[in-house]
Amino acid sequence: MEPNKGLVSALFLFFLLHETIASPTPKPHIKPRPPPHHPCRHLTFYFHDIIFNGKNSKNATAAIVGSPPWGNRTILAGQSHFGNLVVFDDPITLDNNLHSAPVGRAQGFYIYDRKDIFTAWLGFSFVFNSTQHRGSINFAGADPLMNKTRDISVIGGTGDFFMTRGVATLETDAFEGEVYFRLRVDIKLYECW
Repeated sequence: MEPNKGLVSALFLFFLLHETIASPTPKPHIKPRPPPHHPCRHLTFYFHDIIFNGKNSKNATAAIVGSPPWGNRTILAGQSHFGNLVVFDDPITLDNNLHSAPVGRAQGFYIYDRKDIFTAWLGFSFVFNSTQHRGSINFAGADPLMNKTRDISVIGGTGDFFMTRGVATLETDAFEGEVYFRLRVDIKLYECW
C-alpha cells in the first residue's frame, strides 16, 4: 500500500502545479500601460521670456536675481553668462505669437552654469489656467543652448498631469539679443495616470 500513497501524492502535486501554471490569476486592479517607447500623451507649447534690462519693467517676465562679482543684475554676465541666476514667470501659448491668449505660465529659474560654453540648468513648471488643461507639469535638466534641440526631463505634475513623467524637447524658436527668446516645448509623456 505504501507505493500507492506515494503515487497519489505525486499525482496530486502534479495536478496542483499544472492548475497553478495553466490558469493565471487575473489582476483587474492593474490597468495596462502602453509600451515605454510610445508616449501616452503629446503636447506642444511655446513660452516667451522677456528679461528685465533696466528699461523694460512693464513687459519683463524674467529677472536676473543672482550674478557673479563681475556682472550686474540688468545685463547678463560675459560671453557665456556664467554665474547668472534668472527667475521667470513667462506666458505659455499654443502658438508662437507672444500676443496670443496664454494657457498658463512657465514659472521657475535657469542658471548659466559653464564658463566655456553657452549652457544653462533649468528647473520650472508649466502652471495651466485654461479650460483645456488644469494643474502643472514639472521640468528639470541641463540645457546646452547651442544645440538645435535639447531634451530635459518631465519629473512630475499635478491635476490633469498627476505624477506624469516623460521628456520635453526644447527648441529656441526665436530670440532678440539678450532680452527676448521664445522656446518651443514639445512634450512627450510616458507615464499618464
